[in-house]
Amino acid sequence: MRPLEFGRLAWRSIGSHRLRSALTTLGIIIGIAAVIAFVTLGASLQAGLLGDISPDDQRNLYGWAADPDTEGGPLAGAQPVFTQDDLEQVDELEDVDAAYGYMPISTQALAYDGELTPQSDALIAAGPPYIRPATIDEGRQFEMGEREAVINPAVAGQFEENVSVGDELTIVRQGGEQTSVTVVGITDSSEGLSPFEGFEPSPRVYVPTDPYYTEEVDGIGAGFGGDEAAEDEADEADPADGDDGDAATAEDARFLAIVVEAPSADEGDIDQARDSALAVLESDDSDASELLGDDLEITMQTSTELLQQLQDILDLLQNFIVGIAAISLVVGSIGIANIMLVSVTERTREIGIMKAVGAQNRDVLGLFLTEAVVLGIIGAILGTVLGLAVGYAGAWYIDIPLVYPYEYVALAVAVGILVGVLSGLYPAWRAARTDPIDALRYE
Repeated sequence: MRPLEFGRLAWRSIGSHRLRSALTTLGIIIGIAAVIAFVTLGASLQAGLLGDISPDDQRNLYGWAADPDTEGGPLAGAQPVFTQDDLEQVDELEDVDAAYGYMPISTQALAYDGELTPQSDALIAAGPPYIRPATIDEGRQFEMGEREAVINPAVAGQFEENVSVGDELTIVRQGGEQTSVTVVGITDSSEGLSPFEGFEPSPRVYVPTDPYYTEEVDGIGAGFGGDEAAEDEADEADPADGDDGDAATAEDARFLAIVVEAPSADEGDIDQARDSALAVLESDDSDASELLGDDLEITMQTSTELLQQLQDILDLLQNFIVGIAAISLVVGSIGIANIMLVSVTERTREIGIMKAVGAQNRDVLGLFLTEAVVLGIIGAILGTVLGLAVGYAGAWYIDIPLVYPYEYVALAVAVGILVGVLSGLYPAWRAARTDPIDALRYE
């Protein structure tokens, strides 16, 4: 019997029991759809995260000090140990282009044009290079020493009237202290500018560490509710005391993290910058070494290395889902085997007639095996279409670039064929061994 004839007879048998055939392939459909959907989302998420890393950011090293046994992502368990003097020492290294501090500052709310919105973690103090020119959609970077800020679209669009470049934004800190900043730039997306922020579309106001973080440390700067005139009077009364704000900046201000820029994204340059920076920060001459002790250790990684940790988590989740899908495929293959056994029993008389008119065992075997394979292929095709649709919907909902893993589409069809073959072998073998005389007498 020709293969085309096998296919025609198998399709006729499947078509005559549409509901039973649909339920039989359900396990295959669910299993393959789950694999393709999660692999698509994983590939799309990875492409979205890697797409957020510009060539300039690929040369950045992000460092923080924490207990090496602490589990979690970047800054998990981090302690503020880096001073301005540490930053300046690293910045002067030949292997380093720039080094600056990073410090999230607690806030209560943001206010604009009389409207107040609660925000607990919107304020980020950092150096100007933290805001890369390529990420700014409107305006420019802020400048150190100026009362300026760069905001992201999540901040600009959360008020009734959108915040624009040149507008004044009021920041309400913990305790009710307020400061006004001039918006000089708006970034081109709501995602974070570094792995420290998790690439999440959260409201962010980026300000220079000087004066904003230094004023938080000394507690008397005009920017955070202090009295600048009172500070000047205190300095006049005791000139030897000097500028309290400057003293606090040099001695007391400690940053939660440090960002080190290597000369290029070349792996050799990055490794050299990392080694040189760690040598300075861990030396006895650094302020950071005083607080490190035996419990804290400095970790310094690139964006790519930090994202690899996330990728490892995604891979683990993907393997978990694939395992669950494999169980579904096993259940689906058992369903196909069960239905094929039922089909053999129902068609015992038909098998006897086929053998009586000259059909060989291999013909009967081929017929039932083809039917099982067709069921597997149908399940694989429908599962692939469903998985691609779910992956598309998920990528659209999360707002990440869509990446289809086409190799998994081919694999899905191959798995469908394999499941059909394995689940149909025994029923087909049993049908082929049916005695034609007993089959003709079967009622």
